Amino acid sequence: MFIVFIYCSKFVNPRYFFIDLFLPNTLELGVVKKVLIFDFDGVLADSLDLMLLYAKQVCDEMGYPCVPTQHDLEALEIMEFSKYGMQLGIPPEKIDEFVSRNLKLFNSNEEPLPIFPGMDKVIIQLSGSAIVAMITGNSRIVVSKFIRAHGLNDDFQKVLTTEDAGNRVEKILDLKAQYKNPNNNFFFIGDAVSDIRAARNAGIKSVAVGWGHQSLMKLTKEEPDFIADKPTELLTLFV
Repeated sequence: MFIVFIYCSKFVNPRYFFIDLFLPNTLELGVVKKVLIFDFDGVLADSLDLMLLYAKQVCDEMGYPCVPTQHDLEALEIMEFSKYGMQLGIPPEKIDEFVSRNLKLFNSNEEPLPIFPGMDKVIIQLSGSAIVAMITGNSRIVVSKFIRAHGLNDDFQKVLTTEDAGNRVEKILDLKAQYKNPNNNFFFIGDAVSDIRAARNAGIKSVAVGWGHQSLMKLTKEEPDFIADKPTELLTLFV
């Protein structure tokens, strides 16, 4: 038996109209679960202040003093520590040191990163009906501390960090191989244009969020499939 769902939302890019066809070989106990892949910094963790503080400290210590602002993150075409360092004037031969020093500062921070208000409840509710995963350029230590502190131990089925091999697209493809669902049941939720491009290059849908490191104006120019202005709108999209 084929079941056809017509799905439309005020949050969908008006260029797209989806019809999901759930075929028998994709059913698990009669239900196809969506796979929701979250970015970490700027989507789950409110890490902006530390991103700016640590980058300034590292640049100063390395002899390249600067005052990072959110505009430096806004300017990035690829949201990675290495590109962030280049934006701040770190020479190419010093980029690896910049990255490792920043990660070391994040790892040594005894306090877990704060979570965006309401996001913990959103993740808990989403994990009840979807497969929730994470891909991040931050470290396993930082993410583990965050997950424990905010009571999300049971909600993420897969977490891929900077210690795991592959770029963002390759990690998405790894998750697609693990969770064999139709492409239109995979979604990447991010706060950077590089997140939207990674989703597109991996053949899945993108959700741009309006509370992260890059502005919604910049993100909408990249034409994400969906937009969420606040965390609770993810429930409207996926529950």
